[in-house]
Formats: sequence, structure tokens, C-alpha cells
Amino acid sequence: MPLLEVKDLSVRFTRREGKPVDAVQRVSFSLEAGRTLGIVGESGSGKSQTVMALLGLLAGNGKVSGEARYRGDNLLAMNEAALNRIRGDRIGMIFQDPMTSLNPFLTIERQMTETLQLHRKMSRREARRRAIEALESVRIPDAARRVGMYPHEFSGGMRQRVMIAMALLSGPEILIADEPTTALDVTVQAQIIELLRELNRERGTAIILITHDMGVVAGLCDDVMVMYAGQTVEQASAATLFAAPTHPYTLGLLNALPRLTDDSDDDRPLQTIPGNPPLPGEVGAGCAFAPRCAYCIDACRESGPALVATANDPEARRACHRPVGEILEAQHV
Repeated sequence: MPLLEVKDLSVRFTRREGKPVDAVQRVSFSLEAGRTLGIVGESGSGKSQTVMALLGLLAGNGKVSGEARYRGDNLLAMNEAALNRIRGDRIGMIFQDPMTSLNPFLTIERQMTETLQLHRKMSRREARRRAIEALESVRIPDAARRVGMYPHEFSGGMRQRVMIAMALLSGPEILIADEPTTALDVTVQAQIIELLRELNRERGTAIILITHDMGVVAGLCDDVMVMYAGQTVEQASAATLFAAPTHPYTLGLLNALPRLTDDSDDDRPLQTIPGNPPLPGEVGAGCAFAPRCAYCIDACRESGPALVATANDPEARRACHRPVGEILEAQHV
């Protein structure tokens, strides 16, 4: 049985004027113990709202439907008290911006020990010891002194390490990392990704990584789910997706990656996906990606394609009307 199994997860928000907005539509995926799942897509694709819904952290005007079973129990059917026993304990979360996620008025010690006192019923002294150990585990130097400091006294990379340490305090089975390398320089990004890789390898922590960076996914993830306009457009193992992507949007994301080359004559411009993603609530009856798609046919504008298994890999799935062969052939013309 998967550690986490999500089926037909949908998130709808209601605007002040009463108009509903579907931010996530019938998303399904599973997460095995010890594996890493990457959820990728541009800003506004529904990545963060998907995991926020799992943990009951939607805004007040949001409504979730579907199922999200953690060890067989439906997270979406739990009350607040039951969810509190799981989130921060069995499921940890690293939020996107550590500066706004950490309370600027409380020391790092206070923010970390509260978690242990709540979930593990530890004394403050024991909780402080564990907090220092957690900071040391994410390579924060002089942790015994720095645990008493405030968030503004840490660099961006160190604040992100603090967030990871906080998420790991209770030894969660699942760690959700929402854009953990955003706004960090490339050296610190590499350090954070290596840290997550070690956690997965040494502790067996299952990870859901939310990102728009396909390079990060390639270096860390076992499986990948590509989202666009609140919908899943492709799912596959990382090996399959990077070797043989089949959806035009996935192809666009991969083609937009800058590549190092030894060929001095290779001065081709970086490829981009034309246009912009649709605003929430502005997706028509057809495929949401159709207005930006170079391989669009009439069927794409008329109806949204279903997510179905691909012929070359029964474990992989994609949502596209056009046959895989035609897309690949057109790309190589």
C-alpha cells in the first residue's frame, strides 16, 4: 500500500462576487515510502494548493473534494484536532519563503521547541537539546548559540536550513518541500538539494518536492507529475519523463532549460513557451494548454483530453489528444 494515495483531488475557491474558481481539478497520485515525487509547473498551476489541501491549510474561501489517504486514513475527512496530530509530526512541511514562514518576534529555539512540546510532550530543556541536534543535522554551525537567535540574524540559506530542521524534528514519514530553493543563489540551492537527498537516502523520508525547476527535479526525484492550469498533464518516472517526454507542455519545459555545450558554433537562442498560463477560472472547454501549444489540433480546442496511460510505458500517463509519435516526429522536423 502507498504511504500516501491521492485520488480525484479538487480545490475550488469562491470569489467575493460568488464566482467559483477551480484551482485544482481531479488530481491523483501516490507516494511510496522512501521515494521522492516532484510536482512541477509554472506559477499558478496548482502545485502549492494541492499540498495545502492535503494538510487542511486552504484559505477560508477554499473547498476541497476527493480523497487523500495517509496510511489508509482520509486526510480530507479529518477534523482539525486529528489533522494537528499528523501535520508537523508525521507529515512535515517546508514552506516557500522562510523569512515570512518564521515568526520574526520569536527566537528559533522558541519556534522549534513548541513543536516538540506539542507532539512529543517534552520538557523545555529536552526540547531545546533536540532542537540543537536538529540544527546541527542540517549543518548550521555553532547551533547551541544560534538556536537563541532571531530569524533576521540568519542568511536566506540558513533560514531555509532552519525550516528543514523544524520540519524534521518529529521524524516525519513524509516531507513536503514547497519551492525550497526559491530566491537562493545557485551554490546554496545545490546545498539544500543535497541536504534533501541525504535525508531521503539516510532516513528513508518520502519527499514531495514542489518546483518549477526541471533541473532540480532531475537531480532529486524518482517520479514526476507535471501540472498546468490546475490539471495533471503528464505523470511518469523521472527516468522516463526526461528520456522520452510525451506532452507538449513537458517538452516546452525541458526545451527551456539552458544547456552547457562545448560547441562554440552552437548559438541557438534559448527556447521559450509562447504566451502565458491562463488565469484561474479562465480555462475554456478545450485543453488548457491549447492556446500556447505548437502541436494543437481542432480536437484540442473542443474538449479537454483525459489522462491516460501511454503505449510505450503503462506506468506513465498523459493528457493530450495528439498521438505521441506525431508530436515527437514534428519536433524533429
